[in-house]
Amino acid sequence: MRRSAIVITIMALAAAACSTSDASNETTTTSQAATTTTEAPATTTEPEAAGGVLMVADSALGSILVDGDGNTLYLFTPDNQGESVCYDQCEATWPPLVDDIQPGDGIDATLLSTAPRTDGSEQVSYNGWPLYYFANDTAPGDTNGQGINDVWYVVTPEGEAIGLPEAAGGVLMVADSALGSILVDGDGKTLYLFTPDNQGESVCYDQCEATWPPLVDDIQAGDGIDATLLSTVPRTDGSEQVSYNGWPLYYFANDTAPGDTNGQGINDVWYVVTPEGEAIGLPEAAGGVDGY
Repeated sequence: MRRSAIVITIMALAAAACSTSDASNETTTTSQAATTTTEAPATTTEPEAAGGVLMVADSALGSILVDGDGNTLYLFTPDNQGESVCYDQCEATWPPLVDDIQPGDGIDATLLSTAPRTDGSEQVSYNGWPLYYFANDTAPGDTNGQGINDVWYVVTPEGEAIGLPEAAGGVLMVADSALGSILVDGDGKTLYLFTPDNQGESVCYDQCEATWPPLVDDIQAGDGIDATLLSTVPRTDGSEQVSYNGWPLYYFANDTAPGDTNGQGINDVWYVVTPEGEAIGLPEAAGGVDGY
């Protein structure tokens, strides 16, 4: 009887040990499963690069082109609906629109295109006109660049300049001034000659052109003008610059009102022009220093 009791006790202990081992194995397996089972990390999708938008906004000047932030856009008449001729100092004052642009409300997508720049970028154009900002527009809706030098204009939804005078400056005439009788355009703005031109084609481009915009309008002879001296000379952008007595004619960017002659004598190369087509105030035996 004693031996049987011992056997039963040993069997009970073995069963208990087996039960404990099974529980331990189950716990280990569950722990391993918990350790190896993880959720897949969430994937992040980068937003598609959103291009800019060209759109139409209301302004005191009428409906005009603006970018997606409401900043006003301009055209530059010397571009002549072709590639930009605005670089260097001009580009610093009038930054080109070179964003990836989509047509927004009011925009005719058939007029939207690009034109190459010399740095390899593509400038947005509309109806053939490269588009620009004006550095002195500091808030959406500003139109401080409108009409500057009679070459910068805001743009209609049809791709036309707002405020461009009909036959802009279309008359060359003579006006009285403190310097004597001088050449002016139909709005009374003073015109200048540049002695390095040497009565031939213009040599004023880039920064020079930004400061001294060429007269490129279709001009008729007005009062006091000798029509036989009135002609044109070609510019590198394909436009025709008005010349008088062989001298290409220019405005000065710092003349802000009709009758201003602030450009007279600058660097001893810029001079107002007589009705006979001569420089007023040109020193005798002037060496003609190259300068703006």
